[in-house]
Amino acid sequence: MEVRPLDDAELADRARRGDEEAYAELVQRHADLAFRTAWAICGSAAEAEEAAQDGFLAAYRALPRFRPGAPVRPWLLRIVANAARNRRRSAGRRDQAGLRLADSLRTADAVPSPERMAEAAEERAALLRAIATLDVGGRDVVSCRYFLQLSVAETAAVLGCREGTVKSRLARSLARLRAALEAEGAIVSEEGAP
Repeated sequence: MEVRPLDDAELADRARRGDEEAYAELVQRHADLAFRTAWAICGSAAEAEEAAQDGFLAAYRALPRFRPGAPVRPWLLRIVANAARNRRRSAGRRDQAGLRLADSLRTADAVPSPERMAEAAEERAALLRAIATLDVGGRDVVSCRYFLQLSVAETAAVLGCREGTVKSRLARSLARLRAALEAEGAIVSEEGAP
């Protein structure tokens, strides 16, 4: 008989009943994305690590209030995002949320030419400068949707707003990015553009 791994909802249910190993499994499954979410908001690896840990601890404490049957991933990421925003506020920074993540975007499998690598680096730098001109809400929504590749619903859950708000912020932010890139004269390939 095959034993199937437990899904997030089953693990959350077990964790609510006091199973620490189930919660540890949830943390392990979502640690990477939680860290990247916190990094997108904090802009610092050290701050992101702390925010992710704070978020997972807060989520553990909030387990009794977790609604059974609700999706676990957006719930966890929202708590981590709140912890990251709290860290950003307490540090008094208005950093460039998630900009460093753009450098970690995947490149094609083929080895690019040195010219293409230089061109791609220039495009990334132009994109990062353009993203830096966005307000915090714009940077957060662009980071969640394009750097973390979250759905609109997950982005809304992480940022604590409605899906329509995510869509409108995203549309405004992308229009501002296009205008900033055009003003700079930057040409961004489809691979590098949000």
